[in-house]
Amino acid sequence: MNRHAWIKVLAVAAAVAAGPVAHAQTSFPNKPVRVIISFTPGSATDIVGRIVAQKLSESWGQPVVAENRPGAGGSIGSAVVVQSAPDGYTLLANSSAHASNPAIYAKLPYDTLKDFTNLSPLAGQPNVLIVGPATGWKTLADFVAAAKAKPGELNFSSAGLGSGTHLNLEKLMLMTGTKVTHVPYKGTPEAIGDTIAGRVCCYFAPITAAVPHVTGGKAIALGVSSGKRAALLPDVPTIAESGVPGFEYNLWVGLWGPPGMPADVAAKINRDVQAALASPDVRERLQKLGADPMQMTIPEFTQFVQREVADSQRIIQAAGIKPQ
Repeated sequence: MNRHAWIKVLAVAAAVAAGPVAHAQTSFPNKPVRVIISFTPGSATDIVGRIVAQKLSESWGQPVVAENRPGAGGSIGSAVVVQSAPDGYTLLANSSAHASNPAIYAKLPYDTLKDFTNLSPLAGQPNVLIVGPATGWKTLADFVAAAKAKPGELNFSSAGLGSGTHLNLEKLMLMTGTKVTHVPYKGTPEAIGDTIAGRVCCYFAPITAAVPHVTGGKAIALGVSSGKRAALLPDVPTIAESGVPGFEYNLWVGLWGPPGMPADVAAKINRDVQAALASPDVRERLQKLGADPMQMTIPEFTQFVQREVADSQRIIQAAGIKPQ
């Protein structure tokens, strides 16, 4: 056999040998996938994360199991994922708290910008400033007047230190010159419950979780944090409309993996998540909750996370919050 014939034989053999590897790379997933949700059941992160997990389970033909690991502003669940195998079978669904935690916690067990594989955003939604009926407040101006009359004496709840629900009110205080004391909770259900009961004055609740309480008459909505009114609460003005020009803040949920994930697996997850978000049934379910699907490639999402980390740092420093 001459030299050219040997080269051809070797090339064919190499292609055959590479075949199973290529197939293995594109066969992800071939077993159940676990999604760690970093906030409590019933929170916006939980609701959005489970909607997407269910759709991925349908498209992948494998169980996608959601598991809540709340606490420390979402950093407990994040730490679980960082320490997992980088094979795509353990993922993280977290809120915008992921981007604020570096400025909130002095000693995180991970580096937010280096120790995760950015996969995809899921959805964004406004928060709603709600108060209990016992406050007697009907407008944002009522809240601002009460807060200015008693600086630091009123308490507001959040879904955790550094969460979007926390930074949302910090930003409002900065722009209105008010001072309200922060009381962090483990998650949204607890924060809403104590707001309605009057144990805290107010909560910037994700619209997903707020609507049933507002429409049911248990909570009063003073304003939405988005730049335009929310379709689910069309009669509730924006914070900007209510006397704070330029105010806007949105809660968002994203998906991450541990560091060192294979690029092809990460790319497949991004494509499949984006396809799930574009599907009519998922889009309809999210929009009924007041959430808008977010379409980004991995590079776009990476840049988005970097900007959010920087923006959170500015808010936290301006608010004078010391790292914990």
